[in-house]
Amino acid sequence: MQGNKTSIHVVCGLISFLLFLQVLDVQSQEIAPKTELDKKVEAFLEGYEGKWRDMNIPASDGKLLYDIILKNGYTKGLEIGTSTGHSAIWIAWAFSKTGGKLITIDIDETRHKRALANLEKAGLLDYVDARLADAHELVKELDVTFDFVFSDADKGWYINYFKDIAPKLKRGGCFTAHNVRPKSSGQRGMRGTGEYLEYVLGLDTFTTTVDNSGGGLAISYKN
Repeated sequence: MQGNKTSIHVVCGLISFLLFLQVLDVQSQEIAPKTELDKKVEAFLEGYEGKWRDMNIPASDGKLLYDIILKNGYTKGLEIGTSTGHSAIWIAWAFSKTGGKLITIDIDETRHKRALANLEKAGLLDYVDARLADAHELVKELDVTFDFVFSDADKGWYINYFKDIAPKLKRGGCFTAHNVRPKSSGQRGMRGTGEYLEYVLGLDTFTTTVDNSGGGLAISYKN
């Protein structure tokens, strides 16, 4: 009986110690000094706060994408629909910490050039391969395995993008899609996104949830 009690005390002590280490790790991450790149990105984002237009995401969704990448340690990303680069900046910033890189695609030359300029000003151009192309075609042709995808282009093509990318997504990888709202939220997603959400929710190869804190983000992890 005494031996059992001792074993229980040892196990409890070990669990407490492991939890203590986790707390220390979280605290060390929170108090880690900012790099010069962090300061540059933050200054750029602060300077553009409230000024993003042309189909860019809200900052809260950018932070969400950033957190997903860091939490999972993703390194190979694809963005479908660069616009002028707000989401690419958040994604590339996360990849600057994981050692990753983002391929981002936009069909509009003006937006593409503006995104390149913004990424350069933010100091993140080295972490991005920005391509001026028709995503309908390029996504099919990409011979790359990804672990993170952000789709924010033509909503009626979301299912097609997903079908083209799903085989190239690593197990445990994440496919996110913007402007998606579940019917239960009481908010309307953009046209075409309802069909997309219904489709991904019906897949047993993916687990999908929707974050409604910003513009509506469907988050699908490959099982």
